[in-house]
Amino acid sequence: MSPRTPRLPAWTASLTWKAAVFITVMCCALAALLGVLVHVSVTDQTTGQARDSALDLLSTTTKRYEAGGRLAPGAGLDPPGLPAELRDLAARGQRGTMLDEYRGRPTMWAAGPAEARPGGGAALAVRVDFAQGRRTIDGLDGAILTSSALAIGATLLVGAFAVTRVTRRLHTTARVARRISAGDMDARVNDRRTKDPGRRQDEVADVAGALDSMAGSLQARILAEQRFTADVAHELRTPLTGLHAAAELLPPGRPTELVRDRVAALRTLTEDLLEISRLDARSERLDLDETRLGPVAERVVRASGTATDVVLVRDVCVVTDRRRLERVLGNLVGNAHRHGAEPVTLTVDGPVITVRDHGAGFPGYLVEHGPQRFRTDGGTRGHGLGLTIALGQAEVLGGRLEFGNAPGGGAVATLTLPYEESAPDAS
Repeated sequence: MSPRTPRLPAWTASLTWKAAVFITVMCCALAALLGVLVHVSVTDQTTGQARDSALDLLSTTTKRYEAGGRLAPGAGLDPPGLPAELRDLAARGQRGTMLDEYRGRPTMWAAGPAEARPGGGAALAVRVDFAQGRRTIDGLDGAILTSSALAIGATLLVGAFAVTRVTRRLHTTARVARRISAGDMDARVNDRRTKDPGRRQDEVADVAGALDSMAGSLQARILAEQRFTADVAHELRTPLTGLHAAAELLPPGRPTELVRDRVAALRTLTEDLLEISRLDARSERLDLDETRLGPVAERVVRASGTATDVVLVRDVCVVTDRRRLERVLGNLVGNAHRHGAEPVTLTVDGPVITVRDHGAGFPGYLVEHGPQRFRTDGGTRGHGLGLTIALGQAEVLGGRLEFGNAPGGGAVATLTLPYEESAPDAS
C-alpha cells in the first residue's frame, strides 16, 4: 500500500487563513526586497566613504614618504596584517583598497607602490578603522528587521481584520442558506449594505441580496402551492362526502364495488393532501404522553391486517404523541407491503424502530433525497404521499426517519425517537 499523503488541518482551508498566509508572504517578500536594497545602498555608501578616506590618507602618506617625512600611525611599508592580495597589487605598481579584519576590528586598507626611496618595490599601506561604519551598517540592519517585523505584524492584523469581516458575512450567508435548505423559509441574511440603494455594494452583498431574493421567491411559490393544495383538498371533501353517501345506496354488485373502491381512494387522497398541507404549514400540535413502543408496534400491525413480524429487542417507554407515531409506523408498514415483498419485519430496539421488507429496495433518488410527493418508481401503484406524511409526522415528533437498503436486499426505514434514559423502561 502506498503511504498516505499527509493532510493539512481542516482550519487551513478557511479563507481567513489563506488570506493571512498570502498577506504574510507578500509582506515578507516586500520587506526583504526593500531591506536588501537599503542594505546594499547604505553599505556601498559607507564602504565608499571609508575607501575614499583610505585613498586620501594613502596619497598624503605617499607624499610624506617620498619627501622623507615621518609616516603617520597606521602607515608603513609592508605592515603586518596587510592582505596578501593588496600587497601583490601594490607590487604590480597599482593602488587599491580592501576591507579586512585587523586585530579583531574591521579595517579598510589602502596600499600602493613605494619606489621613490631605497627599498622600493615594497607596498606602502595605510589602514583606517571601519568599526564605526560597521556599527552603522549593523544598526541599519537591525532597524530594517525591526521595522519590517512591525510592518508585517500591523499589515497582518489589519488584513486579517478586513478579511474576517468579509468571511464573517460569508459565514452568515452560508448559515442562512443551510437554514433555508432545512426548511426555514423565513430565514434571511438581511445584509445592511443591501438595504441602502444608494450605497455601492460589494460581491458579498450581491450574494446575500440574491439569496434573500431567491428565498423570498421560493417561499412565495411554496406558500402558493400549500394554499392551492389545502384549497383543493377542502373543496373536494364536500362532494366526496356526498359521492360516498350516494355510493352506499347503490345496489350490490361488481360495479358498485368498483365505485366504492374509487371513492374510498379519492377520500384517502384528499385526507392525505389535507394532512400534508397542515404539515407544510407547521400548524400541528403534539399531544404528548408516556408511550411504550412494543404495544404500539403490535397494535399498528393488527390494524394494518398484514402478515408483519414484530421483533422486540428492547422495549422502552418514550414521551411522544401516540397517534402520530401510529400514523408513521402504519404508513411504513403499508408501504413495505405495497411496494416491497414479504417477509416484512417491524423491529423495536429501544427508541429505534425499523421496518424492513425483502423487495427490490428503495429507489436511489429516495435514499439520497428523501420521499417526494406524487413520485413513485417504475409506475407502481400509489401517489407517493405515504412516506412523505411519515417523514413529516416524524419531524413533528422530533424524531429522525431515514431510508436505506439492506445489504442482503430489501428496503429499510429507520425511525429514531427522542428518548431519555431516565424514562421508566421494562425490566
